[in-house]
Amino acid sequence: MNECVLVVDDDREIVKAISILLEKEGYRVLKAYNGMEALDLALDPSLRLILMDVMMPQLDGLSAVLKIREQRNLPIIVLSAKSEDSDKILGLSMGADDYVAKPFHPQELVARVRSQLRRYTSLGDVNAAGRAKAVVTGRLRYDPETRELLADGEPVRLTATELKIVDLLMRNLGRIFPAEEIYRRVWNEEAFAAENTVMVHIRRIREKIELNTKEPEYLKVVWGIGYKMEKIEARC
Repeated sequence: MNECVLVVDDDREIVKAISILLEKEGYRVLKAYNGMEALDLALDPSLRLILMDVMMPQLDGLSAVLKIREQRNLPIIVLSAKSEDSDKILGLSMGADDYVAKPFHPQELVARVRSQLRRYTSLGDVNAAGRAKAVVTGRLRYDPETRELLADGEPVRLTATELKIVDLLMRNLGRIFPAEEIYRRVWNEEAFAAENTVMVHIRRIREKIELNTKEPEYLKVVWGIGYKMEKIEARC
């Protein structure tokens, strides 16, 4: 069955144009014209990705993203006429996996959709070394085979992008990764002004695993170099 994508925009012409573009690429498309409609369609179990406009009536796109994130961790790409870094960071911090500014090139949008779906459906190993054993550091336990992260024995809800970052860092405890390298490995494309994008996702992961985000114990920044997952001996 073709992968299903939800396109959400209050401009019906934009929805129609994107739908035609995606259908030509073999995707099945669901359509919504405001945030409230998007919430209903987001529960469709066949849905694999959402393209979400920001400025919409009844319920804006970012508020819809927050509500969808309570139920689903599928990839969400935000579409917005605003291209400022602050708007991009806001979208990512509220749960989006990617951000595309309008007007966009059709093939760029298709490439972003493919990239997010590839990451969501496969979440392939970043290292080509076969299956690894569970990785334990302090309160955290990560199983590379099931792609599950536990904190104090409880599952941590991660988006597809967050999971890819966690997979990279947990498989390489103590190793420092520059933001550019994290971006290349996780987003599968060359890094351009990647620092803010990576930083927002790191912050979201910290909020889910750290007891004190102001003094993180696990996911640490090494100033001027990059990020690492600290190796901590398991506690009794």
